[in-house]
Amino acid sequence: MKKLGILLMIITLFVSCDKGNQKKTFKEANGRINNLLIVMKNSEWAGEIGDELRKIIAEPVVGLPQPEAQFEVTQVPLDNFSSMFKATRSILNVGITGEDSFTVASEVYASPQKIITITGKTKEGLINEIKKNSQKIITIFKSADLESVRRRILKQYWNPENIETFEKQGYNLTIPRNYKKVEDNGEFVWYRYHLNGGNSMELFAYSVPITSEDDENGNNIVAIRNAFGKKNIPGQIEDSYMITEEAYTPHIFEVEVDGKKAFEARGKWEVKNVYMAGPFLSYSVVDKKNNRIVVVEGLTFAPGINKRDYMFELEAILKTLKIE
Repeated sequence: MKKLGILLMIITLFVSCDKGNQKKTFKEANGRINNLLIVMKNSEWAGEIGDELRKIIAEPVVGLPQPEAQFEVTQVPLDNFSSMFKATRSILNVGITGEDSFTVASEVYASPQKIITITGKTKEGLINEIKKNSQKIITIFKSADLESVRRRILKQYWNPENIETFEKQGYNLTIPRNYKKVEDNGEFVWYRYHLNGGNSMELFAYSVPITSEDDENGNNIVAIRNAFGKKNIPGQIEDSYMITEEAYTPHIFEVEVDGKKAFEARGKWEVKNVYMAGPFLSYSVVDKKNNRIVVVEGLTFAPGINKRDYMFELEAILKTLKIE
């Protein structure tokens, strides 16, 4: 209990010092995206407190064909929290100490880095703090990982001014240079990143006019998507084309993209009359100024392979959307 309190004080001290010295340099953080280091007692991790955390961090990512948890987790007790572990990109400190608290710190031991510390006076108080801040935990670590992905993959990117559709339509995405152009005809953009074994990650961008309140309220996302697939994404045989999986409705959430009302859709795509399928993520952005819906989408074709991190990379790219 005392050790966790001391750790919290050290983190606070580091943050205070950093504010007073903006030139402070850090070692580069280690750890893959969607990986989380949890620092807490083994007994607490194995008990009710750990169970409550697992409900959050092991929750399956929405829209994937097979269940994949939000995070891969490594847990260490405070006594083993050595310099090697301190350089981890995402750290969650949890334990019973003198107060109920939830704090967030950045760039404490390395950069980029996020450290969340959750404490409680009692086991019940700690569990309550975890429950109360469950969404914050996911949002903070996910946002930090998205930014890390962008820094990594967008060091080199295609100039949007040289992409015909973006110039004509007045919107753009920042697309990494390792994605290769499949189509850019002034109406829609299609870029592809080749994975091993004939697998791939695909990016699409297009727009459609707003014709009804249902368009603005996200009620026609599947219909718009299927119409686009039928017209532009053909399959390998006659009368085959990409559609939204017919067996299940995608998960749709109202969000904000580029400061505008948007709808995030996560589900599965398939090719009509052909046995091909995989996960997709799309953002349908309501561009009232230009009376249209701007759609950006990413999907993965990688049978038999975990796809969480691929879809995470696509999300990072899709959220670079800018509309004039």
